[in-house]
Amino acid sequence: MKVAIVGVSGAVGQEFLKVLAERDFPMDELVIFGSARSAGKTYEFKGKQLTVKELKHGDDFKDIDIALTSAGAGVSKEYAETITKHGAIMIDNSSAFRYVDDVPLVVPEVNPEDSKNRPRNIIANPNCSTIQMVVALKPIENLSKIKRVRVATYQAASGAGAQGIAELEDQVKSIAEGKPAKVEKFSHQLAMNIIPHIDVFLDNDYTKEEMKMNWETKKIMHTDAEVSATCVRIPVARAHSEAIWVETEKPLTAEEVTKAFEAFEGLTVIDNPAKNEYPMPLFVSGKDDVYVGRIRQDVTDPNSITFWCVGDQIKKGAALNAVQIAEWLVANGEVKS
Repeated sequence: MKVAIVGVSGAVGQEFLKVLAERDFPMDELVIFGSARSAGKTYEFKGKQLTVKELKHGDDFKDIDIALTSAGAGVSKEYAETITKHGAIMIDNSSAFRYVDDVPLVVPEVNPEDSKNRPRNIIANPNCSTIQMVVALKPIENLSKIKRVRVATYQAASGAGAQGIAELEDQVKSIAEGKPAKVEKFSHQLAMNIIPHIDVFLDNDYTKEEMKMNWETKKIMHTDAEVSATCVRIPVARAHSEAIWVETEKPLTAEEVTKAFEAFEGLTVIDNPAKNEYPMPLFVSGKDDVYVGRIRQDVTDPNSITFWCVGDQIKKGAALNAVQIAEWLVANGEVKS
């Protein structure tokens, strides 16, 4: 089996290399692609040096079985036909196809079977903030239908890419040296601050990032439950956090929900308030699972549960989720192993 990475030089592309190696993905060959600027660079994978090929229109994907793509929506749209025309399955990390009706939007712990229905041979990877939330919502939905969700996110600087984390680091350094902080990537200074604004504002005064969580949750979970989100950028390097309130049709106890979380693949519970134990980005960075804690009944509504959720947005929120989709395809005979 041959696998390709498109956009290997980016943060998610580099994470693809790590995750494929960590999980010993069952392939015979890995081919890596990038822009003209990246072509010719080499990256190590399992002790071997791989050279970046320039992404071009042609037949370079003729023998590829699975292509993991993370080079931006524009590149994904332009090259989708080139990548898939010979039968390769494109698992795309961009926003290009998330809302296209005939492209499944998949989180393997939640809706893996949707991967089978892919007329374009494209499977979309959801937004990072949505991925970690729906992994936590699924075991609740298994107990009682979810009516609505309210969520406040606390998203790391690296969610804005390598430029985001570089800007945060530069600002921290400047402030420590008594110099003015330079602002380019974010709408305001992020160091020593939080910014209640991610992506562009829409006509309803929600940002696109906030509405993504509504649209994508419905598609992934096949639900009519509404999601109201406020997405906030915080001065943390890596791993997103979310405070989530879930209203269900029937009352659920915190104990029931905790047991469901503990039994659910892909979730880890850390919830011991007496010992100040709960998930935090500092300790979740680099981890595979989505971590939950602060699980409690909402004091305003007997049909609502509230909890805290943290996940590494580059790993589970991007690269790992895509590789898990690929693993499911192999395990279920959708591609040859």
